[in-house]
Amino acid sequence: DFLCISLVNGFMQLRYNLGDKTVILQGLQKVHANGNTWHLLKAGRAGNEGYLDLDGINVTQKASAGMNVLDTHTDFFVGGVSSLNLVNSMAIENEPIGFTGCIREIVINNRELKLTVTDAKGGANVGDCDGTVCGYSVCKNSGTCQVENSGFSCSCPPEWTGTTCEQSVHCSENMCGSQGLCIPQPSSFSYTCVCALGWSGKYCDSKIKFYIAKFVGNSYIKYTDSYYRKRDLQYSRISLNFTTNQTEGLIAWMGKSEDEDNDFLAIGIANGTLKVVVNLGERISVPLMHRKYFTCCDEIWHFVTVAQNQTCIKVYLDEELIIFEDIDPQRKYTALNYGGICYFGGFEIGRKVNVVTTGLFQKEFIGKIKDVVLFQDSKKLQLMNAEGYNVYDGNSGN
Repeated sequence: DFLCISLVNGFMQLRYNLGDKTVILQGLQKVHANGNTWHLLKAGRAGNEGYLDLDGINVTQKASAGMNVLDTHTDFFVGGVSSLNLVNSMAIENEPIGFTGCIREIVINNRELKLTVTDAKGGANVGDCDGTVCGYSVCKNSGTCQVENSGFSCSCPPEWTGTTCEQSVHCSENMCGSQGLCIPQPSSFSYTCVCALGWSGKYCDSKIKFYIAKFVGNSYIKYTDSYYRKRDLQYSRISLNFTTNQTEGLIAWMGKSEDEDNDFLAIGIANGTLKVVVNLGERISVPLMHRKYFTCCDEIWHFVTVAQNQTCIKVYLDEELIIFEDIDPQRKYTALNYGGICYFGGFEIGRKVNVVTTGLFQKEFIGKIKDVVLFQDSKKLQLMNAEGYNVYDGNSGN
């Protein structure tokens, strides 16, 4: 398998092979080769349907029957390769040669690669393209960079301030304590404070403890499993109690959630009923939905357990087995390589649930969670000791 973007006879070309045939897309217009024109290229695929967009002019390849997963486990090369032997003969039209020019702002699956000496794994014969202290992204939020004798300065739009336009004017004099994050509210010319775990109050200055975690919609807990290396990942298990009055929400996500290839086990509410999705590798299982009765958004405590025995998934709701399914009888992938990371209620601030889960779940969780147990551990998770924000004490009234 491969995916390759190249410049061929003055045209941009995308080629990819998912294991059965090579798909070739070529741009409609020539690239300016004057050395001072920046071009914006967007290229990729959804399943086996490809697209190539140069400066807003789009070419797509309609999907046809065939494979739809890019199965590569190699390094990612930009501008050239360490050895021309690595290049598949079908990946480029002519003999492969390295790129001469400038490349900036590479974003892969919504994550930007840092093109620096320290962040790259390796490379050779690469220099600074801009030649000044004003790189393309020195000034944030559409600020304008000017070269000065002492370095650079940024001219910021009205809503932003700071040396690199990194701070909202609404948060420039915020009163959020050291345990809080300032979230600007431009529509009201104000801000709100989002508190770290164990803190509450308007300015996150009140220390709290909780055993029942209350999620309010822009909340999350990220728990790192210290026993991950000792786990038998072919037999995973998670159980917890939850209560909610919402019909949508992500309750728990076991997995790193860094890119689309990460394994995960997810529990949530969709259309008022329990939804479980498991991905053990190459293919995402059909979402396992419980349709027997709609009880999940009734503000009553419910006990849910999801047990993975290789590719067999069992889901228990209130001690009743409601789902029992083999998600891959071929047994191609049998381990849940979740990286020791568990999210509850949502993901880091700024990461929307519907985006991270590619639409599997629509919203962050609003409700309460307690008594979380991983695998067959004898102790419940101490969620207070994890990372997170905007989670409150749900003990009162229970």
